[in-house]
Amino acid sequence: MAKRPENHSQEQPSPAGTSDARGSYGEGGYNAGLAVFSYIIGGIVVWSLIGWGLDNLLGTRWIVLAGGLLGAAGGFYLSHMHNLTRQSTTDPGSTPRGSSGKAGDNPK
Repeated sequence: MAKRPENHSQEQPSPAGTSDARGSYGEGGYNAGLAVFSYIIGGIVVWSLIGWGLDNLLGTRWIVLAGGLLGAAGGFYLSHMHNLTRQSTTDPGSTPRGSSGKAGDNPK
């Protein structure tokens, strides 16, 4: 009986200077988008359920809506506080802007 060759998956070496412990997506992009989406949808679901429970206890019908809005606002707030909504990439050769607002000017 012939033995089949084993398929050993080997990781491809990354190009020089691009090795990143965070994975192939780096700081932003797909992972940051999923995190923002999760915060917002999770906040809406959780706070809507809390509002629904309070509506049932108190006999009202508006707290579920307030809970959903609060959850969406909380999701945006968490995304912002975790720096997921800001672009942090700059060109490697770019210089900081001076007080005049023009790139390359050095403040005195």
